[in-house]
Amino acid sequence: MPYHTQITWAGASVSGTRKPRNEDSWIAFSSGAGGATLLCECGGGSLDDHDLVFAVSDGMGGGNAGDLASSLILESMAAMIPETFKAAAAGFFPDSLEHLKQAIIGIHGQINSAAEAAEDRKGMAATLALAWFTPENMYLANVGDSRIYRSREGELEQLSKDHTAAWGQWKRGEIKEIEYRSHPRRAALYEVVGGGHAKVCPHFAVADHRKGDRFLVCSDGLIDGIWERHITNALATDAPPSEIRDVLLKRAIDNSGIDDTTLVVIRID
Repeated sequence: MPYHTQITWAGASVSGTRKPRNEDSWIAFSSGAGGATLLCECGGGSLDDHDLVFAVSDGMGGGNAGDLASSLILESMAAMIPETFKAAAAGFFPDSLEHLKQAIIGIHGQINSAAEAAEDRKGMAATLALAWFTPENMYLANVGDSRIYRSREGELEQLSKDHTAAWGQWKRGEIKEIEYRSHPRRAALYEVVGGGHAKVCPHFAVADHRKGDRFLVCSDGLIDGIWERHITNALATDAPPSEIRDVLLKRAIDNSGIDDTTLVVIRID
């Protein structure tokens, strides 16, 4: 098991010009036997005693429903993820993924119930991209089109999966990135948390992390204003996470800025 793994991060969320209210939410917290501790916008921490979790959620729905849905998801994650320390003394790998699955299924039902209880919340839903760092691995869960990337030795890889047919066409090589970006069904999600759907089927994966790796967790508002080559170039630099965050955020807002834009940049030190 690797020892003294240090992580630094920087996150931010900026409202888009399309709506008066920011419907994105993001969270950073440490998770241990004593529960979850919320972390600040920029910081550093060790994996020696605590896991570190970073998540982004993009809400949708009328009135204040979008930001309510996104914040409910992240509050639920912060409450439920630390339970693995109490419930699973052995077999951490399978238990952690199963725990994530049950947590998302649970909050899916809560959001649907909240939407049914009030007229202005009908259709309330949200995406989720969650990166859970342990000393051994990074466990991820995603629903919708919020993303998780890993940059290693200059090579960029999207670890999450967009739940749209257009993204599938792009990744299978049927269309190019420029065609994907202008695709009329690019934002048509077939998986969301809530939304009145009977079930939710998240994407789960496990990725290793090494010294020098950089990770990006972001909402689709960031992707609207930048291309993958911009992410590749930014994450390949030796700049600290706060500088990379600022570069990506400025480029995305300058080029688009219509949608809410949220990102967390993470570096393995």
